[in-house]
Amino acid sequence: MKIHIIGIGLIGGSFALGIRSAFPDVEIVGTDASETNLEQAKQLSLIVNSAEIEDVKSADVVIVAVPVNVATEVVKKVLDHISDYTLVFDAGSTKAQLCEEIADHPKRRNFLAAHPIAGTEFSGPGAAIPNLFSNKTNIICEVEKTAFKLQEKGLEIFQKLGMRIRYMDPQSHDRHIAYVSHLSHISSFMLGKTVLEKEKNERDIFDLAGSGFASTVRLAKSSPAMWSPIFQQNKKNVLETLNEYIHNLSEFKKLIENDDFQEVYREMERTNHITSILNGIN
Repeated sequence: MKIHIIGIGLIGGSFALGIRSAFPDVEIVGTDASETNLEQAKQLSLIVNSAEIEDVKSADVVIVAVPVNVATEVVKKVLDHISDYTLVFDAGSTKAQLCEEIADHPKRRNFLAAHPIAGTEFSGPGAAIPNLFSNKTNIICEVEKTAFKLQEKGLEIFQKLGMRIRYMDPQSHDRHIAYVSHLSHISSFMLGKTVLEKEKNERDIFDLAGSGFASTVRLAKSSPAMWSPIFQQNKKNVLETLNEYIHNLSEFKKLIENDDFQEVYREMERTNHITSILNGIN
């Protein structure tokens, strides 16, 4: 099997490591806008060689792991060059715009819209993790629009990487992901901004920061080049989640201002229920 990965960063590189482990005879080539990334990917044996997008015509599977603001054009270009038997899937955090814009492409049947909910705050080929996708959920959208044989090819890869599969329409995907992923990144970025602006002496931050602060602000180390386009593409849903979040913060602030700490306690106690939900997921 020949795999062509476009975008050899954390996600693309982790796919390379996972697939090579699951399919020992695989040949993996890569395309990236950064020559540095390509060289590093070769040094790390993520890929055997670099390739141009046009070379996808010889691939059995093409994985598009690029920022969402360029994903649509990349997917279109890939679909223009592939054979009838090539599976193409992406890994982007937004789905509605991409699915809408490729809906009428002659080779839409070759494309599987996917979103593996996995990652870290790090980026680049050096951030790739062999088992990144193990026990992670992979959301697939509009599966009915993908040729059945190609669906099977994709599902074999996902299952061998240890993913759980969920099916969802693109609009629902973008709405739900705004709550559980996009909002948490915004919260982390803004917490980091607030602390940096208040604590001009950075030594104080490092000396006083505990594990709670570190875990909450961890996502603020994520790549702006990846996340700014996500917020732009999912603007409507992100604004809705932000409005609700800001409302809850304002209400919590009022409780503290009014010395209503019994209700503060009850609010936190009610929210503790999320632990049982997350334990059920994990």
